[in-house]
Amino acid sequence: MRKAIAVLAMMAAAGPAAADWAEVLEEARGQTVYWYAWGGDARTNGFIEWVSDQTEAAYGVRVEQVKLTDTAEAVARVQAEIAAGQESGGAVDLIWINGPNFLAMKEAGLLHGPFTADLPNARYLDLSPEAPASIDFTVPVEGYESPWRLAKFVFAYDSARVAEPPATMAAFVDWAAANAGRMTHPTVSNFMGASFLKQALVELAPDPAVLGQPVTDAAYAAQTAPLWAWYDALRPNLWREGQAFPENESMQAQLLADGEVDIAMFFDPAAPAALIEQDILPESVRVFVPEAGSIGNISFVAIPRNAANRAGAMVVADFLISPEAQAHMQDVTVLGSYSVLDPARLSPDEAALFAALPSAPALPKLEDLGPTLPEPHASWMTRLTEDWAARTAP
Repeated sequence: MRKAIAVLAMMAAAGPAAADWAEVLEEARGQTVYWYAWGGDARTNGFIEWVSDQTEAAYGVRVEQVKLTDTAEAVARVQAEIAAGQESGGAVDLIWINGPNFLAMKEAGLLHGPFTADLPNARYLDLSPEAPASIDFTVPVEGYESPWRLAKFVFAYDSARVAEPPATMAAFVDWAAANAGRMTHPTVSNFMGASFLKQALVELAPDPAVLGQPVTDAAYAAQTAPLWAWYDALRPNLWREGQAFPENESMQAQLLADGEVDIAMFFDPAAPAALIEQDILPESVRVFVPEAGSIGNISFVAIPRNAANRAGAMVVADFLISPEAQAHMQDVTVLGSYSVLDPARLSPDEAALFAALPSAPALPKLEDLGPTLPEPHASWMTRLTEDWAARTAP
């Protein structure tokens, strides 16, 4: 309580913008923020519980995670509420959102904002127009969502069974032919499976720059032709001859743990080290990325325009980008996700929080992950998912 009062007093004295934030804190006290977030990862769920403990203690704002299997569920709920004329008191206060779902909500005017620049901890972010925190799958954020964790596509392999993993996406075809049945990918209806195809598309497309634009029929046909030729050569040598696919990243990781496959994939470079820490994966697992780099993005949170607890949602979004929360999140024993903060904006004491974090043999350094390749425009993922489903249908 004393901490929250001190923060209020300090902000009220700091100027008009800070005084506005003091009003947000006052309004937020006592609110429960319903955060609609993917619930398929126990580490993420545990981190959200920790966030709730911290925000409740400091600001009187509790977080209740509504666990989703697909973010589209939350989008559909907001769409239905607003279509029915419910412009306030909505069920969804905060959404973990990216890509096509953000694009759909932004274009339909379903989001509160812009609000990101109003968050006090936004001072730690690089919000310049071309910065990763300002772009979501090539779509300008424009303050309608706030970053909270860095994501980068990586592969993991069991070094006890694989001496040298494929160096490029193209090389997976020869590797799979020589190691039939020893790799797979999640179903492409799942984000991770779609990411696998996008990673290959970025490497194999004749003109990757085209992928940054909304998809057209002509562009799709030209840019994906090499991808589908590659996939047709790869698929027969996948696990179960490419006739079945794990449902998600967690199930594929379990196949790696059980020795059924030798390679898995993640959109969190620290996930393999965290799974080793939990005795799920063997200690011989290591991370690798293709020589040219891998696609990456930032995970964001957004607030629907009809959110019932908008002030509380802003407080949670702000706490998520505090150095304290970002350092705790980056701890491999907690979550291991890399920070979205600009290191140059941290004070020496704040930087020390990150320098003191534990390391692990399977935890790659950021510089070891190679270049971050831009995500294709969100419309490409939609087309890839539909096309893959048609091509693999019985």
